[in-house]
Amino acid sequence: MTNDPNYTFIKTDKKLIKLSFDDILLIKGLGNYVEIFVRDNKKYIYYKSLKDLIDKLPNEFMRVHNSYIINLKRVDYIEDNHLIIADHKISIAKSYRECLINRIDKLLL
Repeated sequence: MTNDPNYTFIKTDKKLIKLSFDDILLIKGLGNYVEIFVRDNKKYIYYKSLKDLIDKLPNEFMRVHNSYIINLKRVDYIEDNHLIIADHKISIAKSYRECLINRIDKLLL
């Protein structure tokens, strides 16, 4: 899978929008929809569940809560049970914490 592009397209507001995976900060679940937060304080509503989305995203994306998928490349810091990405503070759910810590351990210098 080395030829995978580093972008995708989503359909929102009757438009197909090209999104670079690097620009995605986090994805928040809203039932059958998700809110995709990107750089420059933009966000898009997309008709897809978090469960369907996580399987299609590259490895740097990780579920940290029932309602959130985050881009590990965009995490500013982790404090207690929260991740900070830009001006978003996201709770880390107990069920996802160990997996997150294991991923971060591999990235430590």
